[in-house]
Amino acid sequence: MLPKKIYLLIILFIILLMLVVTAVINKSFSKPGQKPEQEETNLALKDKDIIQRMTTDQASYQPNEIIHFTTQLLDKYTNGVLKITYYHLNDVIDQQEIQVTKNELQWTWQPPKEDFKGYLVHVQYESQTEQDQQTIAVDVSSSWSKFPRYGFLSKFHDMPKEEMESVISKLNRYHINGLQFYDWHYKHHQPIKLENNEPAAYWDDIANRSTSLQTIKKYIDLVHERNINAMAYNLLYGAFAEAEKDGVKREWRLFKDQEKNAHDFHPLPDNWKSDVFLVNPAHPEWQEYLFNQQKKVYKALPFDGWHIDQLGPRENVYDFDGEKLELDQSFQSFLEKAKMEMENKSLVMNAVNQYGQEQLSRSPVDFLYTEVWDQYKYFGDLKRIIDENNKFSQGKHNTVLAAYMNYMFSNHEGEFNTPGILLANSVIFASGGSHLELGEHMLSKEYFPHENLKMSPSLQSSLMHYYDFLVAYENLLRDNLQEVPVSIHSSDWVHFSSQPEQGKIWSFAKQKENQKVIHFINFFDATTLEWRDTNASQAEPQDREPLTVQIEEKRNIKKVWLASPDKQNSIPISLDFKQENKAVTFTLPSLKYWDMAVMEYEK
Repeated sequence: MLPKKIYLLIILFIILLMLVVTAVINKSFSKPGQKPEQEETNLALKDKDIIQRMTTDQASYQPNEIIHFTTQLLDKYTNGVLKITYYHLNDVIDQQEIQVTKNELQWTWQPPKEDFKGYLVHVQYESQTEQDQQTIAVDVSSSWSKFPRYGFLSKFHDMPKEEMESVISKLNRYHINGLQFYDWHYKHHQPIKLENNEPAAYWDDIANRSTSLQTIKKYIDLVHERNINAMAYNLLYGAFAEAEKDGVKREWRLFKDQEKNAHDFHPLPDNWKSDVFLVNPAHPEWQEYLFNQQKKVYKALPFDGWHIDQLGPRENVYDFDGEKLELDQSFQSFLEKAKMEMENKSLVMNAVNQYGQEQLSRSPVDFLYTEVWDQYKYFGDLKRIIDENNKFSQGKHNTVLAAYMNYMFSNHEGEFNTPGILLANSVIFASGGSHLELGEHMLSKEYFPHENLKMSPSLQSSLMHYYDFLVAYENLLRDNLQEVPVSIHSSDWVHFSSQPEQGKIWSFAKQKENQKVIHFINFFDATTLEWRDTNASQAEPQDREPLTVQIEEKRNIKKVWLASPDKQNSIPISLDFKQENKAVTFTLPSLKYWDMAVMEYEK
């Protein structure tokens, strides 16, 4: 007779054996189409990110240029097919198929010959068992000034070529078509350092950071290869304390009093080279001096233009003769003279909090640029600036906003708050502007080298979709549209407002020819209406669905479609609609941050 312990072990073994057999049977006899949970998980992982990377060779293209694409697949995917669809707005204009024989694929496309057009390129990978998709945008524009997407560079020490190439490659993926070279210069009144009438190999900038001539040259070469404009930053009226040694006359300076007892200056940290002392930008001798300095810059470095800065409104300032000056009144004549002296170079000038923007809008600038401060602290103010600039320039110039995000939060190291960034960009892009925010890092302060905050991988991915959207739909966002009234109602989960309000959807409409564009920006879950999200506390909105809207409309509608940077890789989605009793009804499938609906009229 076996011991009792042996019996127990045998019984336990039999129970375990039965459990294993049951599991095998269940796996073998799953319902048709049903896969075990673990297999489903693995397939889901496989389906994600087969397409690892998709790029174009330039940030924008001249008409008639051929576009070169590169797609990188995961290493093991070396068979299947790429199905490529080219969109202009809601229309499919071309298609291609490419057999996958290796994991890096290159191909070309010849877009239509029209100038100033944006396109969305949808790439779908398919094999017998798996699929993935991605999109990328293309801008065909003969001049960057039509649809400016402005970025920056702020570090010019000796660095490896590979590091510089990596920076420009990333900015190219966001379609940045102009770069402000910030604080690259030697002195404000003497931007290029010369030794024996030749450019010096090195100098220290105003913050005593090392600057390499070769680094600047290499960066300019790299951006030109990508059809990106290189802009040399400098003030229009800045000089160092001892600038008289370099030929700056005391009679050109500005003073805080009529007796010339106190120079007007902008204080800087004690360990920097100098405070910035202001001179009279209207003085013809100063203009001649500074323009000659700028010509020396162009002789040494192939910059495409001059990014001109100012310091905003000053309190009472006086010239050497004791005359009170309104500095903004000199901006237009200064720029006109600069353009005359350097006619083949671009000009962009900062209007700090809109100071002087009306004068600048009449000047020979490529576009309008506003550095936004707390006088314009709410989301509605961002749109107000862009609308005002359109009015000033009579629709001639588009707008770039230098708007620094998570400002106080960036006093310490951390990550940018993704909801704050995406909500601000939703407002700026929908309003017809673009956002100066991307360089070697993302901006959070007016001193561009400051980089306490990093971009999370999720934010980088989302921003890629937002910049693709900005380019793909530039003709409905920034191409001479007129704002029109719109009346929107819904019986679903939210109310609409004509201005940003917490707990509501902000909606406004613009029109171009036979298209009415309606923007829906989600403030339902917003914790603040201050665009800067200075403490990085803006809440992530829930992705709510669906939202049926009714829009008052007298004209006959033939088509309604939707696009969003938050869904389906920005691909246009046709919507069913009903038109009766002078109203159009359709349903947004969902709303996260920003949806753009387009109603097309019968001709």
